[in-house]
Amino acid sequence: MHGIDIAKKYYEEFGKTAIHENFPELEGRIAVGLAGSGSECYGFDDEVSTDHDFEPGFCIWIPEEDELDSREAFKLERVYAKLPKEYMGFKKSLMQPAGGNRHGVIRISEFLERHIGRKDADLSISDWFNIPEYALSEIVNGQIWKDDSGKFTEIREKINDMPEDIRLKKLAGSLYIMGQSGNYNFQRCIAHGEKGAAQLSLTEFAKHTMHAAFLLNMEYMPYYKWSFRALRNLVLLSELADKLEYLITTGNEKENIEKKKDMIEDCTIAVLDTLKELELTTQTCDDPGNHADSVNNKIKDSYIRNADILSAVRI
Repeated sequence: MHGIDIAKKYYEEFGKTAIHENFPELEGRIAVGLAGSGSECYGFDDEVSTDHDFEPGFCIWIPEEDELDSREAFKLERVYAKLPKEYMGFKKSLMQPAGGNRHGVIRISEFLERHIGRKDADLSISDWFNIPEYALSEIVNGQIWKDDSGKFTEIREKINDMPEDIRLKKLAGSLYIMGQSGNYNFQRCIAHGEKGAAQLSLTEFAKHTMHAAFLLNMEYMPYYKWSFRALRNLVLLSELADKLEYLITTGNEKENIEKKKDMIEDCTIAVLDTLKELELTTQTCDDPGNHADSVNNKIKDSYIRNADILSAVRI
């Protein structure tokens, strides 16, 4: 059973009753669920995940102090702290994990600030350019089991709705790096005898090919250590996972070079074919750089369109 399932059962067996009996007047003003950092929020946890920051617990998101003051918040925290210390063989942590408390009572504004550096969801163009997508994914992942007011759900939906011009700018940037790293620099590094640099080129290619795949699926790419798992769950281009993994986990001996060149080409064509199918490019060639320019030209906002092609790439 995954951590998010354990958290939901823990809430339904103990948390729901405790909140209802002690704070019936707050039930319509809070949100309850599990989201944020941690593999359990994505459903990617396994036995290895339980060695740190893993506990039975859930989040209670509360509004600002003008709607729910610090005294009420403190009482709510005390009730949460009195919930069973052990559940289904897992113990609640006595120490806060690095980066702050992941469970318990959390102000919505503090949750947002911890992950994206803002206390609200009104992101500017600069915010969209500079906030890493894994941070955005930590706002919208997981599950919400209770949100009567709908406020937290509305915030999550707003964060999840990346403006189309921003998506196109990010996509153009990753297409450009795909062409530079995989289709160009890998072979040049090999020709120079720089096997380490060649492998770095492949890593850049894999990272930005994945990023393009997530953008084409209109999803955020999560933290790097979960990116391959998430890629395999995508509707479009999930078949790239095994090829990209091969590119970055095998050596650059002579017998591998031609196979890697073919895989780079296969991955590139798959991404470009998807671009064409979604009518995001007018190009018909196999050069990602040309498609990057074509995607960039579809951006309606002149400021975003005229910004450097790499200005929105933050992964």
